[in-house]
Amino acid sequence: MPLLWRDQLSVGNNVIDEDHKYLIEVINQVEKSLAAKNRSELAKDLDSLTQYSLLHFEREERIAKAVGYAQVEHLNQSHANLMKNLDEVRGAFDAAGQEWSPETVGHFTKFLREWLIDHVIKEDLLMKPLMQKYSPAFDPR
Repeated sequence: MPLLWRDQLSVGNNVIDEDHKYLIEVINQVEKSLAAKNRSELAKDLDSLTQYSLLHFEREERIAKAVGYAQVEHLNQSHANLMKNLDEVRGAFDAAGQEWSPETVGHFTKFLREWLIDHVIKEDLLMKPLMQKYSPAFDPR
């Protein structure tokens, strides 16, 4: 079953929320490639996930700083850890070779879901009270 956006995941900022929605789409595409055992599509999808995550984290950190979020340094570190974890799991998956056991696929799928949803719930939603002081369209670019 694909991941679905829920309003409970909203931090109250359109830029961040739209990024999160897109990241859910990319993770769903990764899962499709995994299920199809399509290594070339999986590689493209993981590249997309990595590149978009970096872009999103940069935007999210800029917005957090602009609204005066006191835990910006913690957020930066959390993002760095998320990227490190993604690289490590991706490396382990690549090392699994051509045969992907159901356990490997299940572990990777669970990791990706938790990687995004847990971060949004445990980290990003802490910014929501500050975001509510600004327009949902706030973008300090």
